[in-house]
Amino acid sequence: MPNKRCGAFFAESIQGVGGTVQFPKNFLKPAFELVRSHGGVCISDEVQTGFGRLGSHFWGFETHDLVPDIVTMAKGIGNGFPLAAVVTTPEIAKHMGTALHFNTYGGNPMASAVGSAVLDAIEEDGTQENSHVVGTYFINKLRELQNEFDIIGDVRGKGLMIGVELVSDREKRTPLSIDIVGKIWEDMKDMGLLVGKGGFYGTTLRIKPPMCITKEDTDFSIDVMRKAFQNSCS
Repeated sequence: MPNKRCGAFFAESIQGVGGTVQFPKNFLKPAFELVRSHGGVCISDEVQTGFGRLGSHFWGFETHDLVPDIVTMAKGIGNGFPLAAVVTTPEIAKHMGTALHFNTYGGNPMASAVGSAVLDAIEEDGTQENSHVVGTYFINKLRELQNEFDIIGDVRGKGLMIGVELVSDREKRTPLSIDIVGKIWEDMKDMGLLVGKGGFYGTTLRIKPPMCITKEDTDFSIDVMRKAFQNSCS
């Protein structure tokens, strides 16, 4: 961007709907520096990665050794209750008074109480640590499953934010037919396991279970996925 100004740069620490894609370790930090050198602000979307889901850190941007200018957050903050928030620096926040800005339901007492209770539960129940321990266990089990089925092209993620990319050719990373992916997805649902789908081709299974999940729950999930993959290959 020579001699150009930049408004802002938005980034998830790990892409969610994009297929649980992790950035290279040396990507985000230089990207933030480049944007700021051209007058832009850096915004971290922590809607899916925040509140300890990644296990090692409370916020996803911390895994890249970053401090954003603005952070957006939702989903985990309300544990199913409709709640979202934006946090920014005092320098940016002071500009809010220069224009008309309002939120009809902003600061709702019930929503605020829910958010406070969720933060207490995360700390008291140790859900971040559980995300790290059980998430690592889950990823290792999925990689063992990958050795059984060639349609598993990649297993990736951190903590309890996991992606399983399905392919028809592992070497070429050719996406598996969306019809077959759909059948696997429906088969798992019928057996009691709910996962999401995402990625550019819609062929990545997105696994983001509750942060209170146990190793026993994980074993059940692996058994269901194994059966669904077996059914797709028969």
